[in-house]
Amino acid sequence: MRLALSQINATVGDIAGNSRKIAAGISAAREAGAGLVLFPELSLTGYPPEDLLLKEHFLADSRRELERLAEQAVGLTAVVGFPERAEDVYNAAAVLAGGSVHAIYRKVYLPNYGVFDEQRYFQAGPGGAVAELDGELLGISVCEDIWEPGPPASEEALAGATLLVNISASPYHAGKGAERERMLAQRARDNLACVAFCGLVGGQDELVFDGHSVVIDHTGTTIARGAQFREELVICDVDLAAAGAARLRDAGHRPAARRAAATAAVRTLAPLPPSVEREDGIAAPPVPGAAPLLEPVEAEVYAALSLGLRDYVEKNGFGHVVLGLSGGIDSALVACLAADALGSERVSVTIMPSPYSSHSTQEDARSLAATLGVGVQELPIAEVMASYEQILAAPFAGSQPDITEENLQARIRGNLLMALSNKFGWLVLATGNKSEMSVGYTTLYGDLAGGFAVIKDVPKTLVYRLCEWRNSPAGEVALPGWPERARAPIPPSVIARAPSAELRHEQRDEDSLPVYGVLDRILEGYVELDQSREQLIAQGLPEHDVDRAIRLVDLAEYKRRQAPPGIKISARAFGRDRRMPITNRYRG
Repeated sequence: MRLALSQINATVGDIAGNSRKIAAGISAAREAGAGLVLFPELSLTGYPPEDLLLKEHFLADSRRELERLAEQAVGLTAVVGFPERAEDVYNAAAVLAGGSVHAIYRKVYLPNYGVFDEQRYFQAGPGGAVAELDGELLGISVCEDIWEPGPPASEEALAGATLLVNISASPYHAGKGAERERMLAQRARDNLACVAFCGLVGGQDELVFDGHSVVIDHTGTTIARGAQFREELVICDVDLAAAGAARLRDAGHRPAARRAAATAAVRTLAPLPPSVEREDGIAAPPVPGAAPLLEPVEAEVYAALSLGLRDYVEKNGFGHVVLGLSGGIDSALVACLAADALGSERVSVTIMPSPYSSHSTQEDARSLAATLGVGVQELPIAEVMASYEQILAAPFAGSQPDITEENLQARIRGNLLMALSNKFGWLVLATGNKSEMSVGYTTLYGDLAGGFAVIKDVPKTLVYRLCEWRNSPAGEVALPGWPERARAPIPPSVIARAPSAELRHEQRDEDSLPVYGVLDRILEGYVELDQSREQLIAQGLPEHDVDRAIRLVDLAEYKRRQAPPGIKISARAFGRDRRMPITNRYRG
């Protein structure tokens, strides 16, 4: 059987635009001689639609578009994700064939953890389903259904399916693609069935979807793989007879299959119309699959951040972005990501030195901007600082300068960036990293101001690794179809310099925080793994650093609640993933 996996970049709410992409995918798959083409979970509406699913007219519009789209499914079968409004609402896979909606499968397992809220919107389906196509039985499932090691996939296989198809919108975190492919390989081996997985691509608010569609044979071997972080139509020929022969030789599966046949909660759908034979009777030449995975992890994360940024800008209608460029490591990384994702002509940076800004950081900022070819605004803030100090002289009389004056500088810079945004319609990119966000080492209405926080989920130690990777020869290679990249754009002194906010003389981050190598280990345990104080100390982490970090994380929740959205690249990000009460007296 020839399969097509159409990993498209859907936009939430753009039903007509998503339908056009699906129709184009059906046409391309038919031209390639495929008998079956898969599209991602909720590809018709985009994922996740969230409270759009509470609007009756949204669901009705989706169904009308699905009926129109079904008319394109002639000569092959298409499986398309959409929200079904019936007696309730279901996360469904529509089987389109013969010019109509032939059947509908309803997702069984509705994830309600991490970033997922599917039980808020959907009801669970009754169980698995199999359909016959060209003499072969297919088992159908949606995303989470195949992450479970048993039904519905196991029941579909026991009912005779030698091909398990799964359509998915699987949010990315670092290493997720390889983890998911290993899981799918295990499902293929367990069920002695081929597995075809079609994944969504693109950025949606905080989430990034990596595509990475795969076809895996019954031995667990990957025979086709789609590219990561870009749209692609993957074409693959699968030998389903080999899976059937393997089952015949594996006697252990046959008694189980006989027993399961009478009890399995699997619907048998009406036979699908046969695929149309090519007129010349010769199959189209196979298209090479198995795109290589991005390596090392820095390359994968950089691609995810780039896609998340580009889609947030494009899908929300921004033409230009702006950020404050300090000469520090964080803003350097964000500037590179913006230029690489959008093109330098769509990026402006603002250099806003204060009396505490060193000559070397200012020169590094100018050098980086020149190498990237981005627009530059120079807005010194010393006079503005003096005006603030004059206005506040009376109420501050008798008080010593402290963090208040430091934060005024950050807020002045935030004000100037937002003024540029208001005047020209530019999107302000915040440059804070996950380590700073965790412990509140950021200023409300200052460096926290912005429309999108690109590296909000990137720990400081990973920021350094990403910058070093971007400066390497591998970091110069642009993704296919993306803008060209500057060569080694980040001055080495930016990477070598001790991190500092430069809000007072001789300031260093480590004056206020544990060293980042230690801090990030504490934060990984406390924030991402929910480890206790005692567990962290038992790992050899310094007790005073653990206590200080935990206290700062807990106190900073109110700041994080006001932060702009940012791209999730870790297993547990702040925001829709990790949700803690602001008013909370539990410590540790």
